[in-house]
Amino acid sequence: MDQYLPIVLLLGLGLLFAAGSFVGSSLLGPAKKPTGAKIAPYECGIVPDHEPPQRFPVRFYLVAMIFIIFDIEIVFLYPWAVIFREIRVFGFVEVLVFAVVVFVAFLFLISNGALNWGPAKRLSEGMPSRTSDSTILRITATPSPPTSPERAA
Repeated sequence: MDQYLPIVLLLGLGLLFAAGSFVGSSLLGPAKKPTGAKIAPYECGIVPDHEPPQRFPVRFYLVAMIFIIFDIEIVFLYPWAVIFREIRVFGFVEVLVFAVVVFVAFLFLISNGALNWGPAKRLSEGMPSRTSDSTILRITATPSPPTSPERAA
């Protein structure tokens, strides 16, 4: 049982630190509710010019798959490079097969349009320019309920 004492102490210290962080942030942090400017969307100082889509496009996931494929390839190539002289021709042939499989997966993703982002979409001329003030007004405004034709008659 003495062997588990350091693990239990470390777990206890971790829980104590987490609880202390939550208590400290609630005591020392501001108690005010955030303003409209603080909850407005912000990205690199640019006010967004369109509403975000409800779902991510498939291209987003395809790019993520490309990242994962090359990430896995690098993870497997480092140990291979360390013991390359010990495994000689067999290791070289195996890594070539692995690289071909990764390259075929990459070609599959490219053929499905993973890197084809299409033409840049432009705002139409009739739309007013978006500023942080108009964004805050748009966020704070409550939409009115739609009226149906049956109720109007």
